Amino acid sequence: MDAKALWQRYQQWLYFHEGLGLYLDVSRMRFDDAFVEACSLKFKHAFTQMTELENGALANPDENRMVGHYWLRNPDLAPTPELTQEIANCIEKIEAFAEQVHTGEIHPPKAPLFTNILSIGIGGSALGPQFVSEALVPNKPPLAIHFIDNTDPTGIDRTLSSLDEDLHRTLVLVISKSGGTPEPRNGMMEVKRVFAEKDLDFANNAVAITMAGSKLDDIATRENWLAKFPMYDWVGGRTSELSTVGLVPAALQGIDIRAMLRGAKDMDEANRIPELHNNPAALLALSWYYASNGKGEKDMVILPYKDSLLLFSRYLQQLVMESLGKEKDLDGNTVCQGIAVYGNKGSTDQHAYVQQLREGVPNFFATIVEVLEDRCGKSMEVEPGITSGDYLSGFLQGTRQALYENNRDSITLTIAQVSPRTVGALIALYERAVGLYANLVNINAYHQPGVEAGKKAAAAILELQSSIMKVLEKEKVPISLELLAQKVGMPEKIESMYMIVRHLHANQRGVVLEGNLGKPSSLKVAINF
Repeated sequence: MDAKALWQRYQQWLYFHEGLGLYLDVSRMRFDDAFVEACSLKFKHAFTQMTELENGALANPDENRMVGHYWLRNPDLAPTPELTQEIANCIEKIEAFAEQVHTGEIHPPKAPLFTNILSIGIGGSALGPQFVSEALVPNKPPLAIHFIDNTDPTGIDRTLSSLDEDLHRTLVLVISKSGGTPEPRNGMMEVKRVFAEKDLDFANNAVAITMAGSKLDDIATRENWLAKFPMYDWVGGRTSELSTVGLVPAALQGIDIRAMLRGAKDMDEANRIPELHNNPAALLALSWYYASNGKGEKDMVILPYKDSLLLFSRYLQQLVMESLGKEKDLDGNTVCQGIAVYGNKGSTDQHAYVQQLREGVPNFFATIVEVLEDRCGKSMEVEPGITSGDYLSGFLQGTRQALYENNRDSITLTIAQVSPRTVGALIALYERAVGLYANLVNINAYHQPGVEAGKKAAAAILELQSSIMKVLEKEKVPISLELLAQKVGMPEKIESMYMIVRHLHANQRGVVLEGNLGKPSSLKVAINF
C-alpha cells in the first residue's frame, strides 16, 4: 500500500477517546472491508450478549454465576439496589481503612505506623496488584508493598528475609476467595510461623480479603484479625483488580482508586457503543479475530514502551489466556481455542527478540503501547534538540514501521500518561475485548476448567505421597519402586512415585534412596527411622 493510501487507512481506523486521551490504531492490521462486513453479524450478536451480561444474565453456566466486574466501577448497573449500596459502601470502607492506616489511627502494637504491605495471593489476586503497583506506585509510598505469589519455599524465605526487621510494622493481606486455595493458604501459614517465632501476634497485622463464610473468613473472625474485606462470587480472579483484591493494596500504597474506577467506567461507556469504528474493545477483538483466523493461529506480543508498564504483558497473559484458552465451545464442540500472550518492554525488546519479530517466524501480531508523556517535567537534551524520550518515541515508530514493511501486523495503543485513570481504562478495555472475542468464537470466557483440572491433579499427587509414606513406615527393609507401587496399589503411578520420593529425599524428609538416582529401577526406598 502506497504512503497516501496508508495515511487514508490510518485516518479511517484511528480511534480517539478525548476524555481519556487514548488512541487506538488498528490500521496496520491487514483486514479489508469484506472481512469487516463478514464479521458484522457476529459483532451484532456479541454486543447484545455483552449488554445481557452487564444486566445480570447468567454468563457462566458451568458455575451458575453472573459476571459483574462491570458493576464495580458503576454500582448503579448492579441488578439490585442492595448490591449497588454494598459496592458503594465497600469503596468507602477501603478509603477509610487506608486513611486510618496512613495517619496511624490503625497501627501495629509495637510501632506508631505500618510501613510495609505483604500481599499473599495467587493468579489474579497477585498479577493485578503487581501490575498496578509497578505502574502507579508513588516514588515514596506511605507503605511499600511485597508479594508472596507462589508456594515456593525459597521465594517465601527471600520475601520474609527482606522484611525481617520490619515485620512488626508489616500489614499482611491474605487474598483468597475460598480460603482453601493451597498457595495463599501455605503462604499465610509460613508467615504466621515467622510472626510466632518473633513473638508477634499475627492477628494484629492481618487483613483478610475473601468471600463471606469462606474458610479464610472463619479464620479471620475466630482469630479477630485487624480487618476483613469482601470478595464476590460474581467477580472472577482475572477480572478482580478493580475489586477489593486490587483496590485495598492500591489505596494503602497511596494510589487514587477513585481515578482508577473513573477510568474504567469511562472506558466501559465507550465499549458499549454498538458500532465497530467507535468501540475500542470491538476494534481490538476484530484485530485479534483477523490475526488469529478466529482459531488462535498467532500469538499476541505486547510491547509497552514505558518501564512502568513492564508487567502489563504478565497481567494480560492471565486475562487473555485463562479466558480464551478453552477446549470446548458453548455447543460442546472440541475447538481448542486461545491466544498466547507474551512481551517485555521497548526499547529493551529491540535488543532482544524484535529481531525475530522482524525477520523470523511470522506467528504473531504485535500490540505496541505508547505513552505520550516522557516524564513529569522537562527533559534534558542528550543531543542537540533530542531528548531520551525522543529516542524512545523514535524506537517505537521504527519498530512499528519495520514490522509493517515485512508484513507483520501490529496494533498501536496510545495513552497520554500512565495514571490511575488511564490504567483503569486499560484494564476495562482488555476485559471487554476478551468478552467480545469470546462471543465471536462461541466460548465461555468466564470459567477455567483446565485450572481446576490442574488443582485436582495436584491434590491427587499429595494423596499419593501420603499413601507412600504409610507403606514405607510399615516396611522394615528398603524396597524397590516396583514393590512400593504394588503395595500402594497403584502400579500405573510408578513414575509419579519416583518423583515424589526423589523430592522427599532431596529435602531430608525422612526418605532414603539407595542406588543410581538416574536409573529409577535400581533404587531401593526406605524410611530413615
